[in-house]
Amino acid sequence: MTVACNQLEDRVVNGQFHLRKYLGGSERSVVFLAERVGRPPEEVAIKFIPSNQPDAELRLARWEQATALSHPHLIRLFDTGLCQLDGTDLFYVVMEYAEEDLSQILPLRPLTPAEVRDMLKPALDALAYIHSKGFVHGRFKPSNIMARGERVKISSDTISRGSESRKGFRRLSVYDAPETVNGVASTAEDVWSLGVTLIEALTQRTPGWDKTPNGIPEVPTALAPPFFDIARHCLRRDPQRRWTVSDIRGQLHPTPAEGVSPELPMPPTLPSALKPSRLLRPAHPTKSFGKQWYFPAATVALALVVLLPGLRLLTHHSTTPDVPAVGRNLHEVEMGALHKQLTGEEPKGNVTPYSEDLSDAAVVPPTAPANDGVRHEVLPAVPESAKDTIQGTVRVSVRVSVDPSGDVTDAEIDSPGPSRYFARLALEAARQWKFGPLKDNGRGEAWILRFEFMRTDTNVFSQRIEGR
Repeated sequence: MTVACNQLEDRVVNGQFHLRKYLGGSERSVVFLAERVGRPPEEVAIKFIPSNQPDAELRLARWEQATALSHPHLIRLFDTGLCQLDGTDLFYVVMEYAEEDLSQILPLRPLTPAEVRDMLKPALDALAYIHSKGFVHGRFKPSNIMARGERVKISSDTISRGSESRKGFRRLSVYDAPETVNGVASTAEDVWSLGVTLIEALTQRTPGWDKTPNGIPEVPTALAPPFFDIARHCLRRDPQRRWTVSDIRGQLHPTPAEGVSPELPMPPTLPSALKPSRLLRPAHPTKSFGKQWYFPAATVALALVVLLPGLRLLTHHSTTPDVPAVGRNLHEVEMGALHKQLTGEEPKGNVTPYSEDLSDAAVVPPTAPANDGVRHEVLPAVPESAKDTIQGTVRVSVRVSVDPSGDVTDAEIDSPGPSRYFARLALEAARQWKFGPLKDNGRGEAWILRFEFMRTDTNVFSQRIEGR
């Protein structure tokens, strides 16, 4: 298949697709970068397989089924067909062009736990969608975790119907579950592959595995939580005992507490500082490259060896102190995941609430007392993604101690409300308030600040405490 492929560049397939560049191939398939003819410029990838391969008709049927699937984190298949190039009949599939894939990073460095979370969230969403439609991915591995523009996407040209027989059609790899030898596709196989990929992403190595009847892969105990538990449950030899994609998502994003939405909304694109095009790149490259298409290595052995441009993750060095213990709730765990997505850092403390740098908090200019002695208010700066989790009103009260000069000397949670995340925001804002100097009370005074967090607004009410 790879012989003289460069000579096919600039050909037009069936009057529709202009082949612009040969990207790579194997004995079973080749892939070109192409453009649609007669339309505004749009880069696509087109894969060809010989029509006389034993499983060619089956692969074409799978491609045709997969064209009906559409998900933000799934490579879209646009078209399939039959063509002839240099006297050879070929089946083809036209798909979205993706610039990068995870397999190019791992030879250079492992992903950080924060990066793995950023990668897993969209990949799991896509797998859950595939499984809900009665399909199995069949080749979940680093080369099939891709970046297109600002999105992480997984490949779709290996998708097949669940319980479909695949015996004898392909060579098995380290990512395949033990039962794959039976040739029947199942969602449990995708979970096994995810476990192997997770370990490789964090360690740069696939797990060692004694493939005896009772052997199981070795899960490194050094994996950070929750990844050790996820990998261990993905790699159970009995497919019935493996976690499902839903179980894994639940481990990464536990159910939130009362008063907040069940799930953080997934934006249409990742935050600009954490685009996949940055996430899927090494921190210290020795070489860079322009846009390339890297198609699934399970079906295509790439002829190109490339390195990726530099990683530029948003970095915060928050000086936010820990909130006093106000009772652990599940929402704070989910907000910790949001913290990692937005900053790339682990939150502080025994739990993982989102920790926002409040240096850019909304400040009310001290032109006049805001409430009989309040000279300077600070409202918490709440990210839009956090506001979207609020149902109704989240109320938090903070007690502050004020010295004779009007500065806050101490602040503590008076009433935490349903979420430690919002309690932390309120506490940090309260510490920055200013009050008028005291004339008659050299001992200082105390105030209660009541914060109300809503989707559309954040309000605060202050009240002096008499008889401090």
